[in-house]
Amino acid sequence: MAGEWRPDPSGQFEVRWWDGQQWTDQVGNQGQVFTAPLGAPAPGQQPAPQQQQPAPQPQAPQQHGGQQAPSLADSFAGISGELVDGRFSENEESPIAKQNRKMLRVRVGEPFFARQGSMVAYQGNVDFAFEGGGASRFIKKALTGEGLPLMRCAGQGDVFLADLAKDVHLLQLENSALSISGTNVLAFSASLDWNIERVKGGSMLTGGLFNTLLRGSGWVALTTDGPPVVLNAAEAPTYADTDAIVAWSANLQTHLVSSMKASALIGRGSGEAVQVAFSGPGFVIVQPSEGIQFPVQ
Repeated sequence: MAGEWRPDPSGQFEVRWWDGQQWTDQVGNQGQVFTAPLGAPAPGQQPAPQQQQPAPQPQAPQQHGGQQAPSLADSFAGISGELVDGRFSENEESPIAKQNRKMLRVRVGEPFFARQGSMVAYQGNVDFAFEGGGASRFIKKALTGEGLPLMRCAGQGDVFLADLAKDVHLLQLENSALSISGTNVLAFSASLDWNIERVKGGSMLTGGLFNTLLRGSGWVALTTDGPPVVLNAAEAPTYADTDAIVAWSANLQTHLVSSMKASALIGRGSGEAVQVAFSGPGFVIVQPSEGIQFPVQ
């Protein structure tokens, strides 16, 4: 005999789950499902005297908010295959986790920021609003070209984020700072302060290079176009193409290096041989791509 919801024999809750042989601890009351031993009082009520009642006759499951949600197996009844065997089920290990190598799942508790257009799915009651960042940041975006189009995500539920099937990586900042290319930012907690800042070491020859600076304590999700390499700048002088750099420790010393004569040999994203030189204790994240290349008209 299949299990079903039946009126709670103790009279303390609306319904209790009958597994086909005995009463269980799973109960439903006022649209909520939780566990309570048989005879336990409802939240906020005093225990009622125990009364022996005959087991109720089988009846159709109750159709209301307290009904037990169908299991994943029930949802896939009559369907089999790798897509429904559990390996691609929602990852619920922690509130913020990688669903897989190319997708992030965020359980909305506190509001957070995400790249506009990165939401691929969500469950629950979640509100998405444009995040302009204020007049000063808007002006910096217009003048520098360092675009970081954000949306503010708030409410209750799960949000799934991705960006062009790029690899997703999670970092946790603890009273620290990270300089990130705006194109590689997927999402970050609202507890982090962000701004657009010029990379130190520029010159009239190399022009300006601007990045997004995240500072404070919180989580940040980055994307890379392929598996990245993380370089320890303290080991040796470190140089990287401006279009391949994903992020670096904000405490690193930087300066831009330009070699017009080597423009045909070194790098291809800049059109000129422009690299960022790093020194000091810290790390640099570099992706195996220089972004989408557009043909010159």
